[in-house]
Amino acid sequence: MKTTLTVFFKEVKENLRDRRALMSALIVGPLLGPAIFIMLMNVVLTRELNKADRPVKVPVIGAQYAPNLIEALKQQGLLPQPGVADPETAVRNRDADVVVRIPKSFGEAWRKGETSQVELIYDSSQSDTGGTIGRVKGMLENYGRRQGAMRLVARGLSPAMMAPVAIDERDQSTPQSRAGLMFGMLPYFFVLTVFMGGMYLAIDLTAGERERQSMEPLFANPVPRWKILLGKLGAICTFSLLSLLICVTAFSFCGKVIPIERLGMKMDLGISFAVQVLLMMLPLVLLLACLQTLVSAFAKSYREAQTYQSILMMVPIFPSILLSVTPMKIADWMFNVPLLGQQVGIMKLLRGEGVGSMQMAHCVVIGLAVAFVAMIMTGWVYRSERLAVSA
Repeated sequence: MKTTLTVFFKEVKENLRDRRALMSALIVGPLLGPAIFIMLMNVVLTRELNKADRPVKVPVIGAQYAPNLIEALKQQGLLPQPGVADPETAVRNRDADVVVRIPKSFGEAWRKGETSQVELIYDSSQSDTGGTIGRVKGMLENYGRRQGAMRLVARGLSPAMMAPVAIDERDQSTPQSRAGLMFGMLPYFFVLTVFMGGMYLAIDLTAGERERQSMEPLFANPVPRWKILLGKLGAICTFSLLSLLICVTAFSFCGKVIPIERLGMKMDLGISFAVQVLLMMLPLVLLLACLQTLVSAFAKSYREAQTYQSILMMVPIFPSILLSVTPMKIADWMFNVPLLGQQVGIMKLLRGEGVGSMQMAHCVVIGLAVAFVAMIMTGWVYRSERLAVSA
């Protein structure tokens, strides 16, 4: 134990002096994700909410053919703008989000009681125009429903004939579960933070020492190599865990900075959430530290180890991709799979559903068991004499 602690404190002290390791573990890794997430969500939500609060400016071609329609749209918050010569080009060039075109035949068809056509010209591939398009569509549909009901009343018929089936919507979502959908990328950010927090240490403590030829004199000491490995893994886990703690703390401010209340959402990222996330992620901290050390042991230089680590970094993405392209009902067996268990567990916490004690136990115990197997594999590689030399 004394040997392990000596190696642990030595590696921690040396890496605290390494600006590259500190930048990766304590600044870039844990803070870059929350900063980008908060900035993007604030910009997008503020823009969409401002659009929803302000009247919508829409170029209207042929407004003179339907004055009653235009007046009704004005009352719903539409500000008609002068028409454009080429609406298709204007929409493609983003000069207008949507263009309304009313044909000359609108008034004649209206007087005959026939369906009057209104063209809505837009580009659905423009992601930032969806809110405006939806609002204009809603305005036109509301006007159409009101006028259709008035036509039935004028003929002595009940407007209820237009709706033979009444839909009574009962949304079972809660403000927190809706917010969980928006914050669905948090589990991946947490896993990536753990990976980044220990990556440079894992490379430096194995491939780096091998390249500097300092591994051979270290192994020449009359101490078991597994004790040296435990000291190095302890240093990597310490930096990874500290990085995760900073990241979780940073994300706890998201609910206060992002205006989710205006969207009818609620987010609780307090102490209870942080403790449960740290508990679920604890096995992953050890597992990733072992895998990073194992991969670095096969590299003869620092640069080669970086290449291997970039490939290993793709592994945490798989659960996120799996759940995004094939949405599945959360089942108990998922908590038995490392990475996937953390993903679904954190998602349940974000939705306010909570993680059961058995689910938490399976996630932690099985994760530690898999990490222990990875540690044994890494220890077996550390027994090789080839690890001590760089050539």
